[in-house]
Amino acid sequence: MRPLRLYARLPESCAVTATDRSIELIKAASQAAADKLAHDIIAYDVSDVLSITDAFLLASAPNDRQVKSIVDAIEERLAKDLGAKPVRREGDRDARWILLDYVDIVVHVQHSEERVYYALERLWKDCPEIDLPEDAKATKGKGAEYAAQLAAAPEEPEFADFDRIGIEGE
Repeated sequence: MRPLRLYARLPESCAVTATDRSIELIKAASQAAADKLAHDIIAYDVSDVLSITDAFLLASAPNDRQVKSIVDAIEERLAKDLGAKPVRREGDRDARWILLDYVDIVVHVQHSEERVYYALERLWKDCPEIDLPEDAKATKGKGAEYAAQLAAAPEEPEFADFDRIGIEGE
């Protein structure tokens, strides 16, 4: 028995073939993510290579709390504005990678470390990108900027360093 193949060779044209409804959901979700300061928002039309969904939205955040906040905002926006509710929500417990499955689209919100490690963009880079609202486009590169800021920030002194810097204990 041959394993199930979930991918196929991309067609010569890289035109977006996702449904209008999928594009509408992606744009609303990406704006909600941008409003919650998500990093590196990008959307791919995977309708020609997957039969299970039309589009993927990827976004990331530097901490677990923000991942949850972004997911909650997306879920609320799509329910309120478009009447869409996810059929599945996975990854809530650890909030390192939360997936919202709306059937037409799948939203992945990842902690920045998971985003780098799993590199989903590498898997879907040959698929056409879906044009996003300007706020969402402006998030490109924000993850790298944030990482650079953390690397440049002076470290907080540890408790053992208090003696070295002249702070006396009781």
